[in-house]
Amino acid sequence: MIILVNVDAIILIGTSDSLLTSFISSPKTESSMKDLGSLHYFLGIEATFDTSASKLLLTQNKYSLDLLRKHDLLGCKPCETPVACGPRVSAYDGMLLKDAAAYRSLVGGFQYLTLTRPDISYAVNYVSQFMHFPTETHLQLAKRILRYTKGSLGQGITLSSTGNFSELVAYCDSDWSGRPDTRKSTSGYCVFVGGNLVSWSSKKQHTISRSSTEAEYWGLANVATEILWLSYLFEELFVYLFIPCKLYCDNMGAGSLTENPIFHARTKHIEVDYHMIRDLVKSDFLKVSYIHTLSQIADLFTKGLLKSQFSLLKNKLMPAVPSSV
Repeated sequence: MIILVNVDAIILIGTSDSLLTSFISSPKTESSMKDLGSLHYFLGIEATFDTSASKLLLTQNKYSLDLLRKHDLLGCKPCETPVACGPRVSAYDGMLLKDAAAYRSLVGGFQYLTLTRPDISYAVNYVSQFMHFPTETHLQLAKRILRYTKGSLGQGITLSSTGNFSELVAYCDSDWSGRPDTRKSTSGYCVFVGGNLVSWSSKKQHTISRSSTEAEYWGLANVATEILWLSYLFEELFVYLFIPCKLYCDNMGAGSLTENPIFHARTKHIEVDYHMIRDLVKSDFLKVSYIHTLSQIADLFTKGLLKSQFSLLKNKLMPAVPSSV
């Protein structure tokens, strides 16, 4: 039995109904518990079961509608992508907002929405970088995310019990020198276990990379750490992963560096701690493979994409669920 506790909200997961019932009805120690039945709502996350397909859909429809209502955009026109494809906005573009608190409240609300909407992770990371001095231009970027959310209500994370839970597959990508003000890169990754999306990230790198290979290599080291942590977590849950875990990137240079122990002139400046990924590859825990850019799912977490490419990758990240679910 696994117990997930958040203040006074608890989720029980177990392999035996009688065990769960016994735990709930056991003599009370310090507090009482009330059985609310099968999981359907938890901390703003809605859970819908499709027993015929052995699937669980996690969404935040009510939370999304509350955000739209709070910012007077319930009647807005939907758009098909959360961020436009093209040059990125500078921190200095546009007139400063008179009420920066409203912008910060909106972007802060997006942070929680990314728990079930990985497709907006990059866009939220993008607008979060203007929190100190938001402008009218930045506000329009944030409102675009709301418009996209309205047009994609009902979408979320789908978890299936029919996959091979011993198989872990990850995708990693970096957009080199994408920030116009600092020239820092953005890295993103997504991790699947048994075909289920379990972890994802879109994050600006802390340092400035001097080459695309370094930017990609930094991203590989970052997701390698996440994969290692997940392996420990699943082991505690008695789920043993098939080794080596698969990690795909679309930069051949970065992939080669994970196996090549020789420092090339262009990579001497990379900090030594990033080379921990080499140890994971050498120990056969991780296998880094090349994947074509057009098939790189992690592209969603590093840049704005055209509608066609965005839809293609989003369907791989978040498979469509029948409307009856």
